[in-house]
Amino acid sequence: MIRISRHGRCLECAVRAFPLHGEEISGDAHVVLETNKGALVGVVDGLGHGNEAARASENALTILTNYREETLFHLVKRCHEELLQTRGVVFTLASFNFEQDTMTWISVGNVEGVLVRANPNEEPSIEHALQRSGVIGFRLPLIQASILSILPGDTLVLASDGIRPLFHNDIKRKTPVETIAQEIGERYLRGVDDAMVLVGRYA
Repeated sequence: MIRISRHGRCLECAVRAFPLHGEEISGDAHVVLETNKGALVGVVDGLGHGNEAARASENALTILTNYREETLFHLVKRCHEELLQTRGVVFTLASFNFEQDTMTWISVGNVEGVLVRANPNEEPSIEHALQRSGVIGFRLPLIQASILSILPGDTLVLASDGIRPLFHNDIKRKTPVETIAQEIGERYLRGVDDAMVLVGRYA
């Protein structure tokens, strides 16, 4: 488990990777980075699978790591410019501001993002990232970031398209993040592409 603590808040994250059977390397990757205001987390999916997909996602990780303090808009544009000579990637990123108890997220492509509220009586109790169709490094869509207020116990799940959708229906709010990540992989793995699940709980 990865734990980031600042300003009296923390984010506990677990990641599970499931490379495509027969491949030695995965084109899916993740970031869990401490920032001045909190944390930057994301799942990056290099197009296809194998070495070229991994190279594209690794390039994206380097950019996100080096420029983590920039806004999500700037990170998306910077990644797009730097990945023009690669296969390209899709990703969903979430930036946590621990001081303001907010999360900003942005999605390009088909990496699913779900926020499960700690209180099941909240309306809505489950939030979904707005996925814009496109490929970073090939065709960048008009992008839109959303800002959500968050509370301790809220759980973020990011999953690449190697995971079948609707996994959020099985998420139990008090289950440890490591268990959630593993169970999603076991129950919803497509088996036709690399897959990755990142689970983060605000505390």
